[in-house]
Amino acid sequence: MNLILETDRLILRPLAADDLDIAITLWTDPEVTRYVARRPFPKDEMSQKMPIWIRRCAGGAVGIWCVIRKDTGEKLGSAVLLPLPVDVDDTDWSLVQGDTLPDGEIEIGYVYKREAWGHGYATEACTRLLQFAFEASSITDIVAVTDPENHASGHVLTKCGMQPVGMIHSYTEDLPGYRLSADQWRAQQSQTVSG
Repeated sequence: MNLILETDRLILRPLAADDLDIAITLWTDPEVTRYVARRPFPKDEMSQKMPIWIRRCAGGAVGIWCVIRKDTGEKLGSAVLLPLPVDVDDTDWSLVQGDTLPDGEIEIGYVYKREAWGHGYATEACTRLLQFAFEASSITDIVAVTDPENHASGHVLTKCGMQPVGMIHSYTEDLPGYRLSADQWRAQQSQTVSG
């Protein structure tokens, strides 16, 4: 399974230990973490978290990708396919191991540094990650949740073809949810080709 994914402008590659720089940029910024973690992390915690964040399972299909601009090599953020937390407020990283898909639903998500906002990078990377999930892995259904106030993220998800499904209980609360099955994705692709 090829885990290095490309779009017109981006390269998505598995997060690695030497991506500590972008992790610090993302997770210590209060504006970036406002909707995804609700608070920034202390900088000194980042090196402790990296060994967990680079874990992958299901042949590498589940994990975090570093999103990089092709033309400059600049790291913009990350995109994920991870087990959706339900009654806990963070990913259960013990599920991200082994050769099979973890139990439960798989969530797509993304986080970008402020300078990358508003350029379509999230939509581009999310669209490519959905393609990877449904064409190259055994994932058959993907969910996403957003903070109720994060309208921009909801817009990205619908532009990628995900369907609003009302509230989904995740991260210990009920959040606006989105869902897309492999069958729905294939139907969307055939409409795009024939339209």
